Amino acid sequence: MVQDQSNSQSEIRNPKLAQAIVFDNVSKFYGEILGVNRVNLTIPLGITSLVGPNGAGKTTLMNLMTGLLRPSRGQVKVLGVPTDQPEQLFRKVGYCSQFDSFPGGLTGREFINAFLRVSGFSRNQADGLTESALERVDLLPAADRKIGAYSKGMRQRVRLAQSIAHQPSVLILDEPLNGLDPMVRAETIALFRQFAADGLHLIISSHILHEVDMMSDRVVLLNNGYVVAEGAVHGVRDEMDVEHPMQILIRCDQPSLLAARMFQNDEVVEARLHDDRHGLFIKTRNPDGFYLRLNEVVALGEIEVESVAPVDDDLGAVYEYLIGSE
Repeated sequence: MVQDQSNSQSEIRNPKLAQAIVFDNVSKFYGEILGVNRVNLTIPLGITSLVGPNGAGKTTLMNLMTGLLRPSRGQVKVLGVPTDQPEQLFRKVGYCSQFDSFPGGLTGREFINAFLRVSGFSRNQADGLTESALERVDLLPAADRKIGAYSKGMRQRVRLAQSIAHQPSVLILDEPLNGLDPMVRAETIALFRQFAADGLHLIISSHILHEVDMMSDRVVLLNNGYVVAEGAVHGVRDEMDVEHPMQILIRCDQPSLLAARMFQNDEVVEARLHDDRHGLFIKTRNPDGFYLRLNEVVALGEIEVESVAPVDDDLGAVYEYLIGSE
């Protein structure tokens, strides 16, 4: 109780805290396993990216913000609302997890409408909010098609539509770019920027550092459950040592042809076929130039790209470089 009064007094003295996500000495343990430890963090309005390798604590931090997890100690407040008040928190927060699964047989419209009805909205309210959410993510033309027939990018958009359908102030997105092809990835980043321009407070986790740099106002760097750095980041990959190229796995129908096309420019330093011969490992020291070149190759229509994703081992090398540079 003393903690609550102290935090309330802090918010009165500093009104900006009531418009931020605040972690006050927060730790979360799963039995004896550390999730996050001693996190003191204030996340202001804008787009904030959580960066770190698997196991760093990104998803734990997000689940604490949404109230899906309770801290072992400390307190989390989202725009002034403690996360142990679920009904108030629901009005503030939308959450889009990384899991790409849906109830069978539903259309996009039915999926969002059912979520709103279960959440307590009347039929008329749910109908109006569903229409608005679908329009916001440019999915109205496909709203009455079965989600099972959607592309990867369309499934991502319908999940985004669900997460904003109840008109929250905060949108939390766990690995929202994972597995998307280059064109859809660029469209999704543009959509996030539009959400932020509309006043939404975005928290995004990502493995892809150059895209974090492109879309984020600030970055929180996590390592083994600790926040090791935070703040604005510009040109992170430009500062990378040449000994740490980024490795990317591209799933496509013609990896050998893609390798030939990509080696026509200087962005690629190494290319290797995946063992199943349906993927290509690429190493590049210039991710921005590489992605631009990849977009050009895909636009020619010769190669069908299924997904583009960084490889964890090389992300680890990049991450170690960043930690070492602090």
